[in-house]
Amino acid sequence: MNKPIIYQLFPRWFANFNTTRKFNGTKEENGCGKLADINARALNSIADLGATHVWYTGIIRHATAEFNNPAITKGLAGSPYAITDYYDVNPDLAKDPKKRMAEFEDLVKRTHEAGLGVILDFVPNHVARQYKSVCKPKGVKDLGEGDNPNWAFSPLNNFYYLPGERFTMDKDLQGYEEMPAKVTGNDCFTSHPGENDWYETVKLNYGVFYQGGREKQFDPIPSTWVKMKDILLFWADKGIDGVRVDMAEMVPVEFFAWAIAQVRKKHKKFLFIGECYDPNQYDAYLAAGFDYLYDKVGMYDYLRGVTSRGWAAEGITYQWMQHGDARLPHMLYFLENHDEQRIASGFWCGDGRCAEPAMTIAATLHQGAVLIYSGQELGERGMDLEGFSGIDGRTTIFDYWGVKCIQAWANNGKFDGKGLDEAQRELRDFYQRLLTTARDSKAIQKGQIYDITYAQGEGFNKQQQFAFLRHTKGETLLIVVNFHDREQQIRVRIPNDAFVYLGMEEKAKATATDILRDGKYAIDLRPDSVFEIALPAWRSVVLRIK
Repeated sequence: MNKPIIYQLFPRWFANFNTTRKFNGTKEENGCGKLADINARALNSIADLGATHVWYTGIIRHATAEFNNPAITKGLAGSPYAITDYYDVNPDLAKDPKKRMAEFEDLVKRTHEAGLGVILDFVPNHVARQYKSVCKPKGVKDLGEGDNPNWAFSPLNNFYYLPGERFTMDKDLQGYEEMPAKVTGNDCFTSHPGENDWYETVKLNYGVFYQGGREKQFDPIPSTWVKMKDILLFWADKGIDGVRVDMAEMVPVEFFAWAIAQVRKKHKKFLFIGECYDPNQYDAYLAAGFDYLYDKVGMYDYLRGVTSRGWAAEGITYQWMQHGDARLPHMLYFLENHDEQRIASGFWCGDGRCAEPAMTIAATLHQGAVLIYSGQELGERGMDLEGFSGIDGRTTIFDYWGVKCIQAWANNGKFDGKGLDEAQRELRDFYQRLLTTARDSKAIQKGQIYDITYAQGEGFNKQQQFAFLRHTKGETLLIVVNFHDREQQIRVRIPNDAFVYLGMEEKAKATATDILRDGKYAIDLRPDSVFEIALPAWRSVVLRIK
């Protein structure tokens, strides 16, 4: 597989052209994006940016305050991770709610016509408290159908129960009744979850007896396994190309090994991306069939630390080397997604341009997947007070909202970028050059990596600069980044070992072209020779050497 470049977008605000932006505004006041408005122009522009796939977040029907009890719904628009019907599409996203599935199928077709793959969220660990499928295919038994709520645990049940206990919270539940209480989604085995728990969700039961020493009862196959496998196949049959699996580590790896094999009997190239945070479990989930896993606690955390916390750039070496040659190609690098604070927020850099060196490393250092979050390429700040979502550096996933930078780019559905200012245009151009290079370069897709940071001497600040080579037959790239807040004259040395390891050709005079900004450099490409590169603050170069 070539290197996936995944563009995550949230249809609820991505295709919303309403500029009202009223605090805690309703769908009628603030508007809501529609699947039909993610048109060919938008998708072609995403493809031109360098993306290979679009991850559509919030497609499957989830709890909203309009159709569910507001006391157990987060925000008026609700969390996309509190699914109420796995076999349905969110009606908010349809121009004609009665034809919402057909509108989704049209979106899949348009996405494919733009040369892009389709990824949806698969949320296997939990569902909304008021889950009930009315759109399930004929003959399918619903989650919880046939459960015995008098059993705290049974592999025959789809949920975990707290017999004799009523669900309560430190607030008025507005008539909502749950007796006996179900266990809350974040493994909260109490009938009285707090505001910081995933109180709007309930945990699914895959046959793990948590209160019995985590005993696994997987024989016979629990009904939850079969029901969730059928849900995967339902969406795969709709033509989607893969799933991003929410909180994969909270679901037993044995289920994934079984379910992924079942899905791939019919859809051989179906993509599985796991949201995982424990490196000790990575190998098990990769062995189960996952294609890519989040590298959040490794590369993401470290790149953020170098960018904004004074961590040493030379430590990046450990972050990619710790995975080894076998695991590294299966890591997904990112700087933003819906869970993390925006680069340009007041909680991180305050300016999206300051993450250029970090993003350059994330996109070019390894063969694995790269993710960007819509608005990242425009410097979206995530500093709006939308409603349920406060000023937290994140773009809301709980409220009806319009995002200024996306609306400036969308230009009421023309998606021509005419509303962008010069800084936004320059930032998007950087992302386009970087991501298309990552997508198309053979050296990045399949080439070897050689970190030359260790070999640098005077004139190279390992605290704030980093350099490495990517090489394959016919293409050599030299990447140098500057995390310093001032322009630096950087002296770069390519050691003899790099020539030996990569099999590079030596040249006394070579021309290097910066792919990111078209600059040209004359360099001495011989072992241990030194040449200088002037890099402005927070800048990088990707030099193609000829």
